[in-house]
Amino acid sequence: MAILQIIDDTNETLRKKCREVSEITPRILTLLDDMADTLHKANGAGLAAPQVGVLRRVVLVETEPGQLYELINPKIVESEGEQCEVEGCLSLPGQWGYTKRPMKVTVEALNRKGETVRYTGEGLLARAFCHELDHLDGVLFKDNSPHMLTREEIEEYFSE
Repeated sequence: MAILQIIDDTNETLRKKCREVSEITPRILTLLDDMADTLHKANGAGLAAPQVGVLRRVVLVETEPGQLYELINPKIVESEGEQCEVEGCLSLPGQWGYTKRPMKVTVEALNRKGETVRYTGEGLLARAFCHELDHLDGVLFKDNSPHMLTREEIEEYFSE
């Protein structure tokens, strides 16, 4: 296992559309394992392959300790409701902003065994699914944020 470098938004890789995974190879399995190590070390809620410089449709989401979702070629198949909450991103350190996301989403993907899986998330989990899947199409949360927080607003938000 390895800790991968998380690239920031100055790297053009984050703006590119990722390719689908056509076959789950040992290389993809190693990517999943390395991304999990990287996500845990960074204390994040999710990580997409382009954030570590790999343009493949692979994401990890873990909003609850021990509940790691490994998603290969994920897509949102259902969504409902709306929430507007503050988001951040491991590739945009120190930047926070409000985003509108569905309150509930269902994603369909392949797992590491190549099996089709479906997960439904609400609240934070729904936001994390949406946030990470956006990365696969070169979209950053700040692109959809009606309001990025100022330094003062960040300090106030996190002191509550």
